[in-house]
Amino acid sequence: MTDMIKAKDGDFFISDWLRNRNTVEFLGIWESVYNPNFNYGEFAIIKSQAGLNSYKLSVKEWVEKTNAIGLKAKAGRYGGSFAHSDIAFEFGMWISAEFKVYLIKEFQRLKEDENDRLKLNWNLQRTLAKVNYTIHTDAIKANLIPQELSKSQVSLVYANEADMLNMALFGKTAKQWRDENSYTKGNIRDEATIEQLVVLSNMESINAVFIGQGMTQPERLVELNKMAITQMKSLLNSATIKKLKG
Repeated sequence: MTDMIKAKDGDFFISDWLRNRNTVEFLGIWESVYNPNFNYGEFAIIKSQAGLNSYKLSVKEWVEKTNAIGLKAKAGRYGGSFAHSDIAFEFGMWISAEFKVYLIKEFQRLKEDENDRLKLNWNLQRTLAKVNYTIHTDAIKANLIPQELSKSQVSLVYANEADMLNMALFGKTAKQWRDENSYTKGNIRDEATIEQLVVLSNMESINAVFIGQGMTQPERLVELNKMAITQMKSLLNSATIKKLKG
């Protein structure tokens, strides 16, 4: 903080910043979040006096009275006033409007980058579903499709299996969804939530295993539906998924 003042033209003093009522409120809230040993009694006294013309407060006094950990005063050749980065940002915005503008600008840039990464995560889930669908169709080809079928017959089997997954997860076939959503450009899977895409990806892999085990389609439909219900309940309560969705 001492170096920040030296780099800034004008008369700025840390003691002036500390006597500001808004500063005291900010520091008190910060300490309440990060410091279990914060002295709230002394803080209340300081807060009641903050802003008065006659009131002065140094970093050393603040630390000694409140047992604060966000600020520190160090004596000696390499001494000065030091602050946690959160508090240093607040101090920087107090002494420089330009710093505040650039800090806001950087925050917005980082949020945009974060949103781009979330979009990437979404696309990765969609890609994963498509990759697993290849595994799924290979299992169908190896276990369900009789030899010498025409291409149209093969495509009918694929469509049948895809709709079985749709029914297990969405409760309807692709055509039923299309009839109900004729105004929408995408299909039932394009409009799926991130939770549904995760479950769909899992279902495709598990269905391939079921097929290899020789389970009939009705048997697989029942088991996959149970799996979809269980996993959707879990994902809808998942803190990780909620964080991904922002």
